[in-house]
Amino acid sequence: MSNIEVRFSPSTAQDAGSFRLIELPPELCQLVESAVSMPSQTKSPLCIKGHPTEDAVLCTENKTYALRSVLLSNTLLVTTPSRTNPEGTINVRDQLHEVLELVPCVPKLHKLPVLLRGMEYDEGDEDRRVTLPMYSYEQARREIQASDAEYQQALREKRILVINEYLRPIAPAHLTTILELLLSYLVSLSLPHQAAPVEDLVSALADEHEIPREVSGQVIPWFGSVKEGLWEMDANAVVAEIGLGILRHYRHEAILESEFLLKWKNAVGDTFGSVVALRLLSGNYLRTPKDTTTGATLNYFPASELPIDPAARFAELFLTRKRWASDEIEPFLAEIAVNSKERDKLLLKHARAITTPGGTMYSSRVGYNN
Repeated sequence: MSNIEVRFSPSTAQDAGSFRLIELPPELCQLVESAVSMPSQTKSPLCIKGHPTEDAVLCTENKTYALRSVLLSNTLLVTTPSRTNPEGTINVRDQLHEVLELVPCVPKLHKLPVLLRGMEYDEGDEDRRVTLPMYSYEQARREIQASDAEYQQALREKRILVINEYLRPIAPAHLTTILELLLSYLVSLSLPHQAAPVEDLVSALADEHEIPREVSGQVIPWFGSVKEGLWEMDANAVVAEIGLGILRHYRHEAILESEFLLKWKNAVGDTFGSVVALRLLSGNYLRTPKDTTTGATLNYFPASELPIDPAARFAELFLTRKRWASDEIEPFLAEIAVNSKERDKLLLKHARAITTPGGTMYSSRVGYNN
């Protein structure tokens, strides 16, 4: 067995702290190995994102991982062969006392509404001559800590248009108007909502209501799929968005559940009235059970406006309501838990489970004054 001389490299002081060891889960190992086997691929399968003030994340094309530092019980040495004697000498470049662990996490999309505040697109924007701060699609893609697939999905779910390469959240009231018009045209033009010609709908909105084709052409795919020029409408998604538009008016005052459902059905029309159901608005309202004199009431309470930090979110929830049924609180945790297992861990950490005849209830582990 040959002897190898170990020396500290002259650049050890300069290199100290410049190396990081990342432990890859099996699915990322396969991704890296696949990329290595195809050197012609120009786009890297992995990307680390994060502002200096943020915890970094690693993104693939469709998934986001949190980077966590794990201390090692033994020191690892980073070595390279000596240039003068590569067969018999190695140089120590750095010493590692930790490894970076990758854990699947929810994409960090909470910055999007902040970045785009004041940039809403509303009816008649084409005639306005105002100067708005603009944020481009590419700027946000680089800054938002999410994979490309998650970023694009967020633009759909948060109803953000891309106009002249810039991001413009559509005003909720204007979106509701467009959707109500679409439902009206489907009925008046006798178009099947499972295969409606997009061109017919876009043209009708442009010619009769001056809604730009660039806008309606993006809104339609948000609520279904478009193949070969035909729109297969997601009736649940369209009806839910219209219901949400009505519910937004009742943030500070309650509305009777029966009255709200009637307004909702009237807004979507007889053809789609059977689709109306409160479950479509899960995570956007608080329901107060009926008492002896009135029926159940609803208030607008969107999960999207709650803090992204788990401790702060639970504090907000328990300040709003001291006890939550399991099926009531779970929709408000979807944005901060990557799966049901992670959600249950958060509940175990921040809430106390109480078994009642009606099912499991959750109360806070911390006392809040409200």
